[in-house]
Amino acid sequence: MLTLRHYGPAHGRHAHDHAQLLWTLDGALELEVEGRGRRVAAGQGLLIPPGERHDFEAPQGSHCLVLDSADPAWLGCLLQPLHAQAVDHLARFLAASLSQGLAVSPELGAQLLLQAWGRNVAQAAAQGRAIDWAALRRWTQTRLAAPLSVADLAARAGLAESQFRARCVAATGLTPMQWLRVQRLDRARELRAAGLAVGVVAQRVGYESPSALTAALRRDSVLSGTR
Repeated sequence: MLTLRHYGPAHGRHAHDHAQLLWTLDGALELEVEGRGRRVAAGQGLLIPPGERHDFEAPQGSHCLVLDSADPAWLGCLLQPLHAQAVDHLARFLAASLSQGLAVSPELGAQLLLQAWGRNVAQAAAQGRAIDWAALRRWTQTRLAAPLSVADLAARAGLAESQFRARCVAATGLTPMQWLRVQRLDRARELRAAGLAVGVVAQRVGYESPSALTAALRRDSVLSGTR
């Protein structure tokens, strides 16, 4: 889905189950994605992978073109485009079409943005040391109560964040935060099966409340049933 959005000084915070591309048309958008600050000025953009919690605000105001997409092809893309100028031209054309009420195919617009953005899985997957996923899983299991980030996982694997992200997608089909979510929910099910109260389990696997964990387990069960 392609939309035009205005961001103001009001602070927002959320995460999506899908990829989100933000392209700033004017002004500047201040973000913090999984604890890392980013400033996206006019003519710049950022891809936020599924599951990554982000804070956002625009103290001076900002207009952005936003693409929300469940297309798995975005999982293999860089967080920022290889050729920003080409994406900027395309984004401004799409934004002008939307603002003038012209017929714009959301599917075609999304595909053009994907092609212009550039992919990086093959390059990153060929670089760096091999990831011992079993060892990383064991390390993660002892730290599920903590607010782990992509940077934490990448550091443990001995890779740069961008490399780890691409390698994770190539190996598992999941973004790092999706992979971490699987670890949390799998462990939660084990603890619940062992008879622990949902409140205790939520604390041990890093959820803010029992209701948040229960909702996450329910959503995951629904998604598993549709795969």
